Amino acid sequence: MEKLAIHGGNPAKTVPYTYGKRFGDAELANLKEALEQNTLFYWSGNMTKRLCKKFAELYGEKYCVATSSGTASIHVALGALGIGPGDEVITSPITDKGSIIGILYQNAIPVFADLDPHTYNMTPQSIEEKITERTKAIVVVHLAGNAAEIDEIVRIAKKHNVYVIEDCAQTYCCEYKGKYVGTWGDIGCFSLNDFKHISAGDGGLVLINGDNEELYHKAFMFADKNYNRFGEELVKNVPSLAPNYRMNELTAAVGLAQLDKVVDICKKRNIYGDRLTEALKDIPGISVHKVLDGCKCSYWFYMLRINPDEFTVSRTELSKACNAEGTYASDGYIRIPVYLEDMFKNRTAYLGGTEYPFDGTHGRYIEYKEGDCPVAEEILKTCMNVSVDEFFTEQDFEETVKGLKKVFTYYHK
Repeated sequence: MEKLAIHGGNPAKTVPYTYGKRFGDAELANLKEALEQNTLFYWSGNMTKRLCKKFAELYGEKYCVATSSGTASIHVALGALGIGPGDEVITSPITDKGSIIGILYQNAIPVFADLDPHTYNMTPQSIEEKITERTKAIVVVHLAGNAAEIDEIVRIAKKHNVYVIEDCAQTYCCEYKGKYVGTWGDIGCFSLNDFKHISAGDGGLVLINGDNEELYHKAFMFADKNYNRFGEELVKNVPSLAPNYRMNELTAAVGLAQLDKVVDICKKRNIYGDRLTEALKDIPGISVHKVLDGCKCSYWFYMLRINPDEFTVSRTELSKACNAEGTYASDGYIRIPVYLEDMFKNRTAYLGGTEYPFDGTHGRYIEYKEGDCPVAEEILKTCMNVSVDEFFTEQDFEETVKGLKKVFTYYHK
């Protein structure tokens, strides 16, 4: 058996990973054009309007609203759909806080559904088990470029008269049964922050599905303090509270140039990730990243799982050995499910000593505890993330596979 690099052997990775340049002349040209408008306000300039139009066309929809972040895009979706105090919103326990913040700002209550052990997405069965008479919406997190079983989730939502918001922050250009995720539910939400497939530094996009002009107007206004810009004159006599989540023209200028690259980026990641699965699927002791039939995953990252009982060392030691080979592999994703974080355990969503909205003032009294989503908890104890990038070469791929196989084989019992 070949000697591991961590024990003094030769690393599997003989050259550093190839990382290309994300921004270039197209972004610079758009920024110059934006500055020459002599305004950076989204309503006065053209960049934000063009970005929304182009993104909607890419996804085959009519309406799109630009926001200041992916977090803002989910809050806008919730606000536009009328989610309010005491309403329950079902979502994933493995996600970024951006999926949760808007729920709490609307004084609604997050309810967490459990996950499939290998797609890492909410299962329709777990979602339906969590639906109550107070459930108003489901925020479906398509994790790591991988589609949830969205057709079945939408069917369940319609059965119970519940809205579906798709959190596609990590899932650009992911196809499920011939249709992009983000276009199955009522609203699709996307992120343009610096750690996604494409980046404008920050920013978000809200995709309104179907020819729903009324919902579009509500989302548009909610992102802009509920100002009404659709008539002949601006109306600031607002009907209800809404935040300021407007995108500026410089962000839109960069996002517009990035959109030209997103399909190719996701195609390359899909090829790389699927090849990783094929290369790793027969290695004892690990489970590869499962992609549903009819889905094209865009792999924001590649997550695999280990069976700890089958290895002679811990997940952390496996990760250290992989990295010594020059093959990036992190020992986990987020540390704990969202509902075990202090804000939920201690019921401190807001400052000032209140336990609202968990205290039953509006809606149900609710507590969060270990064991609420056992599959999600087990995923986080056993997962490892492997690097994926659209700039990786054939050598990067081959040496990644070599390094992973070398380590997992060496330490397998």
